[in-house]
Amino acid sequence: MTLVALIDPNACIAHGECEEVAPGVFRVEDDLSVVVGDGPDELMLAAAEACPTDAIRIVELETRRQRYP
Repeated sequence: MTLVALIDPNACIAHGECEEVAPGVFRVEDDLSVVVGDGPDELMLAAAEACPTDAIRIVELETRRQRYP
């Protein structure tokens, strides 16, 4: 299964936890976290779980089924 991350700009407070967990996937730019790459599914999920505002949704690439939260 391949997962992708989507960031809700209205919920993101650019705290940076996602970038700390997965620096190759997320970066804080202009007071907003953005997706800059991809990574292993487990890493994407860990970064989403670290987000204090649940601004990161993780979905399956092919089915678009939401996996987190």
